[in-house]
Formats: sequence, C-alpha cells, structure tokens
Amino acid sequence: MSVLVCFHAHPDDEVFTTGGVMRMAADAGHRVVVVTATDGALGEFPDGLLDEYETLAQRRSRELEASTDALGANRVVSLHYPDSGMVGTPENENPEAFCNVDVEKAAERLAEVLREENADVLTIYDPNGGYGHPDHIQVHHVGVRAAELAGTPFVYEASTNRDHMKMLMQANPEWTEEAQPPDIESFGLPADQLTTAVDVSSVISSKRAAMYAHATQVGDFGPFLEMPTEQLAAAFGTEWFRRRNAPEGLSETALPL
Repeated sequence: MSVLVCFHAHPDDEVFTTGGVMRMAADAGHRVVVVTATDGALGEFPDGLLDEYETLAQRRSRELEASTDALGANRVVSLHYPDSGMVGTPENENPEAFCNVDVEKAAERLAEVLREENADVLTIYDPNGGYGHPDHIQVHHVGVRAAELAGTPFVYEASTNRDHMKMLMQANPEWTEEAQPPDIESFGLPADQLTTAVDVSSVISSKRAAMYAHATQVGDFGPFLEMPTEQLAAAFGTEWFRRRNAPEGLSETALPL
C-alpha cells in the first residue's frame, strides 16, 4: 500500500485536479489523505443556503467531508489558516491569511502530516496556483518546502492543460463566460510543460458526486453539474500534473502508487 497526500487551498479544490486520482488510488487499495490550508470562509455562496447561526466555514467543512467520502479519502486534515480571498481584494492584506504566513512554519505543519503518513506522493499546485489565486500560489511554496522537510520522494504539481482547455472552449461555444477562465494564457500550464496525464474517466461519476457535495460552490461547479457524462469526461476525465525533478522527456499515465 502506498500513501497519496493531496494538499489543497480550500474545500472544493480537491475535486477538479485530483478527484479522479484520489478515487482511483483508493480503489486500488492505497491510502488517501487530503490536507486543506484554509477554511474557505471568504467564498461566495447562494443567498439563503446556510442554516440559522451556521457559518460558511462550518458548512464548507461538512461539504468537504461528503466530497472526500465520495472520492475515497481515508483522512482529512485542515490547517485552519484564514482564507486570503481572491487576488486584489482587501483580505489579501490580512497578516494572518494563508497567503501571508511564514512558509517555513506552515511547511513544518504539513511536513508533520507527511511524516505521520510516511507519504509516497504529494500533490500541490503549479507555481501560479493554477490561475493566480494567492492561497493556491502559497500551497505551491508551502508544499515544495514541506516535501523537502519530510523527504517525500514524489511531488506532483496539479495543473490544467492550457492547450486542452483552449480546444474545449473552441469546441463548446455555448459555455458561458462564467465557465471560462478569465485569462486563458495564464491558466494552468501548456501541454509541453506537463509530464503526467492520468485518465480518470472511469471514475467520473465519483467526481460528479463530489461536485454535488459542495452545494455552496455552485458558482464554480454549476455549469458542469448537469453536463452529459461524455462532455463531463471530456472536460474533467484527464487530470494533469508536472512531476518535480522529473527525468527529461518524462511522459506518464499514472502516479507512482
């Protein structure tokens, strides 16, 4: 049995880029651990969704539990840093927000989990955090350092294949502006920088179930929830990674689990 640890910024981030590899790893008998940096308390959500006296952080924690159950996680850890908010918002200036925390101290907290689990593989984000969110960028920095501290042998930067995304957008002009990244040229990584493409179409139903679990995040998942399975698999049936310190020319179809 190997151990896969997926480090994410907010509850719901686990679905898009690692939901499939999590489910496939769990189905193969491996241990799957999800670590979230923040509580997601600054996310947008539909009016009237929360119960009386319920906070968004409380609801998103329960959603994360349901999502990770669908994806086969054995353990979920939250580091409980304050959400930094979207880039350019006043919350970015909060000294306690995750984007501003000391990388060494945060990395040691993640490294403690990696050591406890004797992790074989850690997933983080690419240096731009996929799309420039301050918390996602910090996940990259903290994750890289934590793997160094813990001696985790394989580190994979979860990303999006920018060229694949462009192709999908051209083929699906009916997709709304809300469903498209704001600046495609800064979104994810180009195909020639990715080392690993994992076909997760066989577990696309689990990814859809995880999307449904995050009811507060309908703004993120809404355009995709009712897609026919074939379309959903085209959009999310491959998960893309760049393996750090990979041999030149590496082209993988699975994580080393």
